[in-house]
Amino acid sequence: MAASSIMGTLHQIHIGSAAFALQKEGGHSASANSAFLGVSVAEHGKREFGFPVLRAKKVTSRNTNVARLRAQTVAAPVETKEAPASKKTDRKGNVIITGASSGLGLATAKALGESGEWHIIMACRDFVKAERMARTVGIPKENYTVMHLDLASLESVRQFADNFKSSGRPLDVLVCNAAVYLPTAKVPTFTAEGFELSVGTNHLGHFLLSRLLLEDLKKSDFKSKRVIIVGSITGNTNTLAGNIPPKANLGDLRGLSGRLNGVNSSPMIDGGEFDGAKAYKDSKVCNMLTMQEFHRQYHEETGITFASLYPGCIATTGLFREHIPPFRLLFPPFQKYITKGFVSEEEAGKRLAQVVSDTSLTKSGVYWSWNNDSASFENQLSEEASDPEKARKVWAISEKLVGLA
Repeated sequence: MAASSIMGTLHQIHIGSAAFALQKEGGHSASANSAFLGVSVAEHGKREFGFPVLRAKKVTSRNTNVARLRAQTVAAPVETKEAPASKKTDRKGNVIITGASSGLGLATAKALGESGEWHIIMACRDFVKAERMARTVGIPKENYTVMHLDLASLESVRQFADNFKSSGRPLDVLVCNAAVYLPTAKVPTFTAEGFELSVGTNHLGHFLLSRLLLEDLKKSDFKSKRVIIVGSITGNTNTLAGNIPPKANLGDLRGLSGRLNGVNSSPMIDGGEFDGAKAYKDSKVCNMLTMQEFHRQYHEETGITFASLYPGCIATTGLFREHIPPFRLLFPPFQKYITKGFVSEEEAGKRLAQVVSDTSLTKSGVYWSWNNDSASFENQLSEEASDPEKARKVWAISEKLVGLA
């Protein structure tokens, strides 16, 4: 099938249902008018502690006919502020990874666990599944601990933070990876606190988690302490993939200010009509804005590296399981043979593991991507995803929504 024909078919599938992610994001000089499938036009031609099991509130839906579902930058960066050599430790690092029972999170846990240099806290909603998958992929038992975390419940987030602190284990790296993606949803579902599910989980849950664990990260005596928030090409409108409707757009944040509850305000951040695919994209813009605001507020003071990344298009990931069958059938071969943007879960996991541990990736305030040779580089974000004023506003509203202000 010709590339143009497949592109047209996938585009039609998208218009009828939801957005899909394409190719790696733009190169170093990507702009709104110079990117093709996420790659700049110029570049396109080249190529053990014990933890109790906790139960969290269930996600609620305002429509009983809707299934309640859950899935799995650039501010002027500065060099990472290193801790004095005398205060560093050679112990094994401790990293929390949300959504580590499948997909990118599991692949990252596997890569770090096999290195023998990390102890992974697998923060997952399904405790039993996480334990089973850790054993299935062969993570050595001494290198991981499973803890219950439901990001769609702020109570669960607080319980997780309290139980981690009570364990006495130091925290060196936090990876905010888990995500909800409901591209075909026609009506919204909601978190335990009544927020639209995608933004409530992907953004607000991780926002509260990061804030609650910040003091633990500050105390780390590890050689490098980091907070990593997984971004997405679909939230960046400076690439072709980011321009496929519905585009990410936070607008004036009126929906976020109104609590996204679909009662007193729209369930969408910009105040518009609900769209499942757009809700996911908007949540990823919030993720990337949050990373930058963390960098501006805390990097100089704490020495913590704050970073985001897009590891490439994992076309076979379970994140797409709620998409329509034709999309799931056509998207992987399209990425493998037409755009050449396909990345396996294993490779993507190794890339995220790099951002966790690689000494060459310690720059703070950076949005990392990889080229076709799997070499990392500092990528550019869209105008909205790198707007410092919007980042401050998202931060301030989010503080109120999660009860920190």
